[in-house]
Parts: sequence; C-alpha cells; structure tokens
Amino acid sequence: MKILPLFCLLLAISAITSCKKHSSASDNSEWRTYAGSKEGNRYSSNEQITLANVSQLKVAWTYSSNDKDSANHSQNQCNPVMVDGILYATSPKLKLFALNAATGVQKWLFDPATQDTSKKDYYKVCRGVVYWEDENGENKRIFYSVGSKTYAIDADNGQPIKSFGRGGYLDLTKDLGRETKSYVSGTTPGVIYKDVLIIGARVDESEDAAPGHVRAYDVRTGKLRWIFHTIPHPGEKGYETWPDKNAWTRLGGANNWSGMSLDEKRGIVYIPLGSIGGDFYGANRKGANLYANSLVALDAATGKYIWHYQVVHHDLWDRDLPANPNLVTIKHNGKTIDAVAQITKYGYIFMFDRTNGQPIFPIEEKPVPQNALPGEQPWPTQPIPTLPQSFARQHFGPEDVTDLSPETHKDMLDKYKQVKYNTMFTPPSKDGDWIFPGFDGGGEWGGAAVDPVSKIMYISNSEMPWAQVMIDVPKNTDDHTMQGMGHAIYNKYCIACHGAELKGNGTSYPSLVNIDKKYNEDQVSQILANGRNMMPSFKQIPADEKKALLAFVLKLPEKEPVTRLMAKEPVSANPVNTIPYVMNGYNRFLDKDGYPGIKPPWGSLNAVDLTSGKILWKVPLGEYPELTKKGIPITGTELYGGPLVTKGGLVFIAATKDEQIRAFDKNTGKQVWEAKLPAAGYATPATYAVDGKQYVVIACGGGKIGSKSGDSYVCFALPD
Repeated sequence: MKILPLFCLLLAISAITSCKKHSSASDNSEWRTYAGSKEGNRYSSNEQITLANVSQLKVAWTYSSNDKDSANHSQNQCNPVMVDGILYATSPKLKLFALNAATGVQKWLFDPATQDTSKKDYYKVCRGVVYWEDENGENKRIFYSVGSKTYAIDADNGQPIKSFGRGGYLDLTKDLGRETKSYVSGTTPGVIYKDVLIIGARVDESEDAAPGHVRAYDVRTGKLRWIFHTIPHPGEKGYETWPDKNAWTRLGGANNWSGMSLDEKRGIVYIPLGSIGGDFYGANRKGANLYANSLVALDAATGKYIWHYQVVHHDLWDRDLPANPNLVTIKHNGKTIDAVAQITKYGYIFMFDRTNGQPIFPIEEKPVPQNALPGEQPWPTQPIPTLPQSFARQHFGPEDVTDLSPETHKDMLDKYKQVKYNTMFTPPSKDGDWIFPGFDGGGEWGGAAVDPVSKIMYISNSEMPWAQVMIDVPKNTDDHTMQGMGHAIYNKYCIACHGAELKGNGTSYPSLVNIDKKYNEDQVSQILANGRNMMPSFKQIPADEKKALLAFVLKLPEKEPVTRLMAKEPVSANPVNTIPYVMNGYNRFLDKDGYPGIKPPWGSLNAVDLTSGKILWKVPLGEYPELTKKGIPITGTELYGGPLVTKGGLVFIAATKDEQIRAFDKNTGKQVWEAKLPAAGYATPATYAVDGKQYVVIACGGGKIGSKSGDSYVCFALPD
C-alpha cells in the first residue's frame, strides 16, 4: 500500500520535470535554435526587460575568442543558441565553444584546425549552430559547419562524435548525385525534424557551380536519409519545365544558403532557394529555371515535394531568397490561416497558406523589359505581390540621387547618368542598369522577426544602389608568357568580383592591385584553395591555370613559356569558357567620402502588419555622427544582421556600421536604448533567461564594409 503512492509521486515529479522542460523550449526562456525557434521568428516571450526598464541595461559579461584578423577582415555572423543554461556559439576562425550563459565563463572549446593538418585559414561564415538531444536528454549534440564539413560535436565536452558520418563530420561535397570539384560550404544552419538533420549549403555562383540539392541525414549515424534535387532529375516534378533535358547533369546552384523553417506539427520544412549558377547571363540555362529562386515545401521526414512558388523567373540579378521564412497564424477574410511569409532582397514579402502554397494576398505576373544581350532569353513576366506593402523603395531615379551638398549631388548625378536603365528586372546589358535595392538587399540573411501575438513583422532594410554593367569577356591573349596566360585565367574566374582593372569594390571585393606587397605566392595559393570570408574556394582550378593566375596577380618573374596552357581540355569542357559576357565587378554607388549616393534613409527598421499587409512604421537605423553634427537628420547605414522581438515590448537590433546595439518600442518605432559595441554587430542578437534573469547577447564580428574586425560576444542584462 505504501509503494503505490510513492510510485505515483515519482510519476508526478517526472511529469512536472517534463512539463518544465517542454515549457522551457516553448516559452522561449531559452534560445534553442537558430532564429530562436524552428518557425524562424526571432521572438521571445521573455518580458523581464520592458519599455519601462530597458534604459537600465548594462553589460553582464563579455567573452572574447581572441582570433580576429583585422588585416583580412574576419567576420562573425553567428546567432548563438542557449540550452539548459549553456550558450553555444562560434568565433571568427570558426572555433565552437560552450559558455555559462549567465557569466560568459567558457566550459569547453573545439578548434577545427586541430582536426585538419592542411594549410587553411578558417575565416569563413557560420551563422549559427544546431542543437539536438535524444528523448532522455542524455545524448546531446551540436551540429555546425566549417567550410565543406558539418561536424557533430558532443555538447557536454566539445569532442567530435567519431561514430557520426566520416569520423565525426559530413562532407558536403558528397551525396550530390555527381562528382564536383566546385565550392560547397555550410553557412546558415539547417533544422532538425525528429531524428533527421536537414541542411543546405552555399555553392559557387559561376557557371561551373556545384548542384545545390537539399539533403537530410540521420542525426545519430550521419547516413543520408533523403535528397531533394533542386534542379529536377528525369521523372521528377518540374523536370518537364526545363527546355534542356540534360540541365540537371551540368548546371548548379539553386541552393539553400539562407536557412529554413519547420512546421513541426505538420512535419513540413520550408526551404528558400537561390539562383542557378551563372548569375547574370543565362543563355545556357533557358526557361524559368525551376526550382531556383523558389520557396519549396517538403515533407520533412521523406523530402517528398508538397508545393513551391517561384518568386523570380530566370534570375539575372542574383535575387536569391535571402533568409529563412517566418511561420505565423493570421486571420484573413474571416478565416484563421497558418501562413508562411518570405522576405526578399528587393523589398517584397510573399505570403502563402503553408499547407498548400496558395497566396494570402494576390500576386500579379507583370511584364518586364526584354532588351537583353545576344543569346539571352529573359522571362517575359515577374511576380509582384499586391500586399504586404514593400518595405524598400522600388525605384531609383535621378531625383533620388544624394544631395548632401551641391558638389556631391552634381558629381553623383553625373555618375548616375553613366548607367542607362533604372527599372527593376531590366536584363543586364553593356549600357548598365541599377540594382536597387542592391545585391545585398533590401532584406538579407539577418532575416525578419515576427511577434506571433500581434502578427507584426520587423525587418531591417538596406537601400544601397549597385551598378550592374556587363562587358565582353576579354579575349584570350596571344601573349604566351605566364603572366599573359594568367590574365586570361583571371578574366575567366575573377573579373566579376574584382573588375577588369583588379580594383575591386570595398572590403567585400578587395582590390588586388599591389597584392604582391601583402601576400606571397604560398599565401595567395592557400586563399584560392580554401576561400576566405565570403570568397569561395577555387580549388577546382587546374594546377597549371592556378600557376599562371598567381603569376599574373603577384607579378611573378617569368620562369617558363606556357603555350600548352589550357590545351589539355576543349574550351567547351568547362562551362565558364562558354560565357561571352561578364559583369564588370560589384559596384556600390558611393560618393567620394564613402556615403551612399542615394538620398537617405540608407538603412531602416520596418514594422509590417501581416494581417492587413500595411507598413505600420519605418525608422532610420544607424548613424554617421559626423553628418548628424552638421545638422543632417539621422541617415541610417547599410545593415547586416536581423532583429529580435520580445513580449516585453521591444525590438533589439545591432546590424549598423556605427557599432551600436539598439532597442525600439515595437509599437511605435521609438528608440528607447542603445549601447556601444567593441565592433559592429553584423549578426542577429539572441535573448534568454537563466534563473529568471533575462539576457540579450550579440556577436561583435565587424569586418564588413570597411568596419574593423572583432571577436567578442557582449551580453546585456538588468542590474541585480
């Protein structure tokens, strides 16, 4: 008689513990996944920090990994996760570490350089990690990517789990259905459904890109569970849309580099995809290019197709879908609808019923310009949503050119007129067109935050024009010296980013002029092989071509004639060789002082009501103090990183060039707090509670758009 009550008591305790554990995940007192939840909403129900007390926030702790490299513009874009009082995050050199989330004291550190004896610089991008534990909470793992390797790390001790995959990691260059020597790298983490890890990858954006198929692996063993071919294979849905029935054998891209979201109850994963390889000239990929530039809904357990919607047909403007979609439930036409909302680089939000892909608001297929380069066949229409309202300006005309001063206005207006076209979706041409919002958005990888109670979306928005001007691919020279042939190799692989004169454009596309003063042959060779920051690996370049390229960019003395160079394979064997036009560099529209050549705001924080589709407010985000001192209203800056929204009434965001983190009243857009960071926080903040105390943490990596690099995480909390 005494055993039964004791047994019942133990069951009750177990049930309470289970409820607490479940509550911890569901009420967002933790930050268990990238973007805060598998719905991707960057929302927290924490409300200890409120409008009334946010001004009291102070630094609770700072953690530095001490591996920044300002000379090479290292970055850190990680949105950390926090589970059971432990924060998991990465550093600029992609070291993975676990910290006490309340104190910032390191528990363990995993350095990928200890697993690889090759000469590699781990200055790549990792925007977050994936946490998983089994039903008993005993087997805990962190999955995170370092270049082409996705590691499985024991969350308790930081050691690789050797029984997983290839001795502790997945090789993302494998399981693609065909061999590839092209670049494949993990950037934004995937999601876990039950015991399946679903992941995407970043690939090259050139014509010889690897395929961007989405893959799912067993979380325990690393065995491939399913693959979804983003360029459909024979017999698969969508294959019939490709005029070239062999496209799947030779084209790449259509990859998920920007994250995904999961409806765990329904078992549906929502995956946004990028463009087909060969960003700006598509004569070798005729048609709409399904499933590129599409939001695709798949059965998370099997990878089976459910629905898709293509937001850009036959992309010629690098209009990848840039962030995970947001899952939200709204009222529409008197009905409750579980919706999925997808932001875009060019300022539109597409909303669908997440069960069947039907648009929430009408989407119109509008005719677009067709004046294209020879051989190009642009798609005649592009889909434009009627609602929600665009959160970015959609036109860049002469009336929008900067007027910071009469001299600046005249200079920039003259430059503006050198580019002929300013209508969205004008095909690339030698006359040039304005990409606006620019190649980096509009909306970008920082993503959007959604308050599930109010159904309001918060989005950071950059408004920087970029000039897209095409040139003929320079003809191969008759100069059979090493440097002469190296120039031809440069034109094949490098000219699109660094320009015909090697001058580049800013820190994202650095100048290669006089690079020999900074690096030696071995160092440049390693950068080519491994990539660095946003530069992909070019390990696919044949050894003799690489040798000639090094001779050209480093101005090496002639050692041997190379008349045999590139004679080993037919020109048609490499698709890069068949492209007659290339973009002459990524060119931001900047004045002589480095300010955007368009009238402000240059960056803004926006609130959009997803029920009505209306913009509620818009405020400039970021400041140039030297302009403010001149009496110029706050302009905003270019933005890299997203917001988070809390039940406490706040939107937190860093993302600005001025190295600040700010809080805004989520109802009005009024700024209510700011703090200086040690380096720009080009990442998305996370928030969580430990023992009832709420914390807000941000990675301060800097490194982009001329910002100094950093290696710190700064955590804020209210005073005790």
